[in-house]
Amino acid sequence: MVFYRGVKRPIAIIYKSLNSSICSGHDYSTLTRYGNSIAKSGGYFHQHGNGPRSCAVSIRRYSAEISSSEQMNLIKQLRERTSAPIKEVKAALVTSNWDIEAAQKDLRKRGIVLASKKSSRTAAEGLLALAQNERKAAVIELNCETDFVARNEIFQYLALSLAKLALLLEGSQQSFAAFPIGHLEELKLNLDHPKLSGEKSVQNAITEVAAMMGENVKLRRGFAMSAPSLGVISTYLHTSPQPGVGRIAGILSLEVEDKNVSEDALQRVGSELAMHVVAAKPLFLTKEDVSSDALSNEREILKSQAESSGKPQIAVEKMVEGRLRKYFEEVVLMEQKFIVNDTMNVKTLLSNLSKDVGSPVKIGSFLRMEVGEGLQGLEASNETEPLANAA
Repeated sequence: MVFYRGVKRPIAIIYKSLNSSICSGHDYSTLTRYGNSIAKSGGYFHQHGNGPRSCAVSIRRYSAEISSSEQMNLIKQLRERTSAPIKEVKAALVTSNWDIEAAQKDLRKRGIVLASKKSSRTAAEGLLALAQNERKAAVIELNCETDFVARNEIFQYLALSLAKLALLLEGSQQSFAAFPIGHLEELKLNLDHPKLSGEKSVQNAITEVAAMMGENVKLRRGFAMSAPSLGVISTYLHTSPQPGVGRIAGILSLEVEDKNVSEDALQRVGSELAMHVVAAKPLFLTKEDVSSDALSNEREILKSQAESSGKPQIAVEKMVEGRLRKYFEEVVLMEQKFIVNDTMNVKTLLSNLSKDVGSPVKIGSFLRMEVGEGLQGLEASNETEPLANAA
């Protein structure tokens, strides 16, 4: 017959061991019940009653009690709730002893800290978001660090929400204008996304998304353009993953003198011209808009190039004028070859449109924006924020 040593232990010793203090470590919790008295040691819940002390029962809850499949399920649930990186999700759950509610709260607290630490990193990727109604268009640039985050639906939802908010801003009477980002950041957003909801300030919403994405997220700039009293405003977005967002935006207004002109014809040509602005990258609307500094600088470069050929001065002057016309065709919108039909320039296109609609048509203003343009050089030189290609 085999006897286990534990069986031979006196009842008094067993009773004493059950009533002894039990330590609590970080990997388990201890719950001891004495009649009506409950004590949870090691920094846990304490409640002591006045009832008689009776036999004690101790229970230890180890994190090992949660199976691997349950742990993975909790990680998945918390990641779906917050969209935080898996590493941060798991760390929060472990810290909270796999309590998903406590982990979510801890993750949000730490997320704010993580976002602030990342705010100094360069964010040159991202998206433009555009919102438009009959009388106005607004475009904003929301930056992040990688194109992976730019493809995220939460990031895109925030960008669109910011553009819609910018559309509501009361702007100046100018045809187009940059609006102050600092003012926009102080406004409130009403968000309705499964992972980003409720009323928040713009700045808090950006910080929360930065925590979810694990990257620096920054609202860089924004512009609004008003439609003319007679005419239309047209827009185009290039590399657009969904309506309203893209990497390059073109906005253009067409003005007419007759209120009876068909807007359909104007919108058709306006949309093509907005696409042209994106593709051709004009810097000026007309030759007269080219600054004297830019013109003299270009003329000096062209003259130096022509003189190096060794030709007579008369020939050099003709070469400079010819190359200057080429320069205008490259940077002036009205002089550029129309990308949809390169047998004509934009000036000829508008002349033909004016005949078709029975009223003079002209471009009021245009705007071209591209994600991250000039950002690396801007941060390296600490210069002020550039506007955009606009006229």
